[in-house]
Amino acid sequence: MKHRIGRVEGEILRELTKILRKNIRDPRVSDVTITAVECTNDLSYATVYYSILSDDQTKEAEVMAGLDKAKGMMRHLLGQVLTVYKVPELIFKRDNSVKYGSKIDRLIAEVKKQDTDRND
Repeated sequence: MKHRIGRVEGEILRELTKILRKNIRDPRVSDVTITAVECTNDLSYATVYYSILSDDQTKEAEVMAGLDKAKGMMRHLLGQVLTVYKVPELIFKRDNSVKYGSKIDRLIAEVKKQDTDRND
């Protein structure tokens, strides 16, 4: 059963990315990248993780509002291409792993710089 859920998650990720690029015309979601999808065991809910490059709180709120507005259309279009009995309800959450990764990279660079300064 877990293998099927993984395949459905991958298919939802692929199709939502296509839908977001081709069918959703809202400028608020133009910079959104879908990073992952997690479905519940009964496939009734799909948590869609997305990332944006901006750290601005107002931009983040605009993106969330745009995704909430487009949620029904995305689910409808998803239902046309998926081969599941019931299309999962979409829940959007911000993926902070990209931001966290860049913070870690910055900290490592600072430590390396301090280490080189100390050795010189």
